[in-house]
Amino acid sequence: MGELPVSGRDTVHVWVSAAPGGRPAVARRLLRRAGCTLLGRAEREVGVGRRPDGRPWVRAGAVSLPVSVSHAEGVVVVAARRAGPIGVDVERRRPLPALALAHRWYAPPEAAWLGDLPDAARVEAFLLLWTAKEAVGKALGRGLRAGGLRRLMPVPEHPRELLRPLPDRAGVQVGHPGCGAGLVLAVAVDGYPGAGPEPAAHGEVEVSVRLE
Repeated sequence: MGELPVSGRDTVHVWVSAAPGGRPAVARRLLRRAGCTLLGRAEREVGVGRRPDGRPWVRAGAVSLPVSVSHAEGVVVVAARRAGPIGVDVERRRPLPALALAHRWYAPPEAAWLGDLPDAARVEAFLLLWTAKEAVGKALGRGLRAGGLRRLMPVPEHPRELLRPLPDRAGVQVGHPGCGAGLVLAVAVDGYPGAGPEPAAHGEVEVSVRLE
């Protein structure tokens, strides 16, 4: 399967849409929208589907588009880029026993970081780390298997929309663009066009979010 020619700055495109009771149909619509936008093809020429492992695919003719899908209660998110693996994850903000869950699932440095935060900030911080881990797992093509929950993420900072390299894997970057009230969103990329072995500098990968 061919890839798109890439030039200039790498951009991750994200579509966010309400999905009251119709997640599969909304996901297909957004995936087709991504294909039309980034492949420059008419809607009838863009095919979408799922691989045997559940990951989505988008293609037009012999050209494929890297994409990722996530959903939370009442919302679907699709992310795409012109070349290279992409991952996206979204969660709704909600009450959680954040510190207890972090001690159970996260690496000790991350649990300690959460423990140093004020109580009111812990749920948000827990979800920032959780969505980052999910998005990175999708970008790497293996989800949270093989210790993915304990894979160290960069500590979320402001501005959060900037993609930052993982502490132990600089070629993988993750960030948290805003996508509407009540939602926490993470996008991750593995490598970037023209990078070779060197990681991108902060801000090298742009993120464009569209609210449907």
